[in-house]
Amino acid sequence: MLAKMDQKFGCENCEFRKMSSLYVDGDSFDEFRQQSVKLSFAKGETIFKQGSKSGGLLFLHEGIVKFCYQYDSGNNYIMTIVRGPKLLGGANLFFKSVNIFSITAMEDSQVCMLDSSAFMKLAVGNPAYLLALVENTMDMFQNAIFNFISLAHNHVNGRIATILLYLHKNVYNRSGFSFTVSRKEIAEFAACSHENVINTLSRFRKEGIIEFHGKEIEILNFELLEEISRKG
Repeated sequence: MLAKMDQKFGCENCEFRKMSSLYVDGDSFDEFRQQSVKLSFAKGETIFKQGSKSGGLLFLHEGIVKFCYQYDSGNNYIMTIVRGPKLLGGANLFFKSVNIFSITAMEDSQVCMLDSSAFMKLAVGNPAYLLALVENTMDMFQNAIFNFISLAHNHVNGRIATILLYLHKNVYNRSGFSFTVSRKEIAEFAACSHENVINTLSRFRKEGIIEFHGKEIEILNFELLEEISRKG
């Protein structure tokens, strides 16, 4: 991990602090945060590595990250992609002493590593707080499950259409977005070949569904893309 370590993070405008303040008092939270550090990760850097000792909780202040799982065969699969602010890594608190997947920065990202032992100490007397944080992390796993369902029932066209819509609605949130996901990453997200991705995106462009502007991609026809996603 080549992350740059910063000072103890400031919490004045932190979304994690705002959420926590609904359940714990300021003094208790400040004691907890003293055991946490803010880190900067450059695009492409690994934040958590699959199989390594669990890093506990991670709060993504800014940036975009991908959750990856590598099979024994060496094939890499992207489970989901998320944008900050977002609480990540909650599954490791309860299920595994090692990371069950890798988290990699897709853009320059600012994160806080939250000490899991300190968090559990804080949460013991605040079950509502613990429940709220678990619920906060569950939607990314829900998105991963929905992606698996799409893979099981859709052909390549449907998979890629679903991924483009997901990126627009959940990551970039606008019709024209910087195409920070490479063709290779789309292939890993859609569980198909690199050639299939190139051919499908070219077909979508010829049919007037999307357009490229340098490294950006713009969705021109949401209705048709949603129809392809539904029908596969």
